Amino acid sequence: MRLHVVDHPLVDHKLTALRDVRTDSPTFRRLADELVTLLAYEATRGVRVEPVEVETPVATTTGVHLSTPKPLVVPILRAGLGMLDGMTRLVPTAEVGFLGMIRDETTLQASTYANRLPEDLGGRQVFLLDPMLATGGTLAAAIRFAFDRGASEVIAICLLAAPEGVAAIERSFGPEAPVTIVVAAMDERLNENGYIVPGLGDAGDRLYGVV
Repeated sequence: MRLHVVDHPLVDHKLTALRDVRTDSPTFRRLADELVTLLAYEATRGVRVEPVEVETPVATTTGVHLSTPKPLVVPILRAGLGMLDGMTRLVPTAEVGFLGMIRDETTLQASTYANRLPEDLGGRQVFLLDPMLATGGTLAAAIRFAFDRGASEVIAICLLAAPEGVAAIERSFGPEAPVTIVVAAMDERLNENGYIVPGLGDAGDRLYGVV
């Protein structure tokens, strides 16, 4: 497993605005969208490509294009939806699946209530989108879901992570697992309710309102 905390002044700037309790939902959605595109740039450094010959106005040269099968982008509902546009803006030819997961606020365990993924993910790179890596239960369940269907590699993009969540993923899959976690920041800890501190609150509620 690999953890990549993105170090960039624009990432820090946008994350600071996301943390601010005064940031309203429309602004929060726009900032999250912009921040995800920056994170996606780092997360896709290892995306698989293959050589292709291309004719320029001057000469023939060799470039690359995305390999087949294409990467699969999977937002974890509902908060992960707020990250989808930012990701597909960078990789518009990627395919998109959806995974609905909910965390029991008492046990903090995640369960799947919906999925729209191919039955066979053999050889696929899967990019999971989930704003907060808190206890790690939801993300671990989503990663296991992808591996159970044959995914060869999982890259998770999160806005924030807590040390407890990262440790939980490593315990679940081991240090050698083909799992990469890309985050804008590693925060201090979880509080007694399983929320990241200092964090930015409930990402889903701040994106879409309390429902």
